[in-house]
Amino acid sequence: MVYLTRKAEFSASHFYHNPEMSAEENRRLFGKCNNPHGHGHNYVVEVTVSGEVDERSGMVMDLKDLKALLEQEVLEPFDHKFLNKEVRVFDEKIPTTENFALEIWNRLKGKLSAGKLHRVRLYETTDLFVDYLGE
Repeated sequence: MVYLTRKAEFSASHFYHNPEMSAEENRRLFGKCNNPHGHGHNYVVEVTVSGEVDERSGMVMDLKDLKALLEQEVLEPFDHKFLNKEVRVFDEKIPTTENFALEIWNRLKGKLSAGKLHRVRLYETTDLFVDYLGE
């Protein structure tokens, strides 16, 4: 089994707010992340694909295909977006790093030209990341 990882960088803003909680509860739980005007991050996403090396091509998958998929499913919908206002799924979900990684997974699964989606790793800052390894 071989694992390929492709990395992409993008920027987005968000805020954390649960409408089922009071304003005070939201401030206490989410702190600065509850600012209704939002705040931004420079994100790094790493997508890992696993599979066997095809004897004909010598590849698990063509990395151009993975790059194009990342551009279509991650960069175009998320780069320079206010997640709470511009990305439909975050109308109902809090755009935490965990929920964001899961959303990226859901957008990529079943769309690979070869190999199997193994991991989505999303860095929100240089010292925080979330790994999602599937269901």
